Amino acid sequence: MDSASDPNRAGEGPSSTTGGGEESAEGGASPSAAPPSRYESQKRRDWNTFLQYLRNHKPPLTLSRCSGAHVIEFLKYLDQFGKTKVHATGCPCFGHPNPPAPCACPLRQAWGSLDALIGRLRAAYEENGGRAESNPFGAKAVRIYLREVRESQAKARGIPYEKKKRKRTPAKVTAAAVGSGDVQAGKGSGGESSGGVAVTSVTTTTTL
Repeated sequence: MDSASDPNRAGEGPSSTTGGGEESAEGGASPSAAPPSRYESQKRRDWNTFLQYLRNHKPPLTLSRCSGAHVIEFLKYLDQFGKTKVHATGCPCFGHPNPPAPCACPLRQAWGSLDALIGRLRAAYEENGGRAESNPFGAKAVRIYLREVRESQAKARGIPYEKKKRKRTPAKVTAAAVGSGDVQAGKGSGGESSGGVAVTSVTTTTTL
């Protein structure tokens, strides 16, 4: 999300660690905790910003009563801090990736920023005791809203959002003699069986 919506950006930098060698176990000194990653720091700031939004809401909202509709309301609220020009339908620059002249169309939060924000808030909700099945950031209405924002901004800016196709590495098949439904090992030239198993990591991506 854009920096203007983040009142806590001043503390973004990672904390410095103490230099010097490691303390010996006999000294009894506990090792210093590693500073949080950039992702964790951003996630904490986003979570605090959302909680502040709930407190300032009229009437005030509690987290337990928060729904997907409130999440969408929050995303629309953030548009006032956006930095992405989204041209209106009647604007001469509509659909041009490189507008020839400036226009008075409003600034909005970019779809990519909103999508990443929802991912962080969805994780933060469950890390703070929320139940996955009642997570408002994973509501169907929120996914539909994000998809609509993506499509409308793509048309307005003339920049289509295309899925990046990941190259799949073919799995390596270890040599094994299969006969009559049984895997026979120990029949190689060296009399040793191959026990290696190729494990491929799978990254799941939420498709809006």
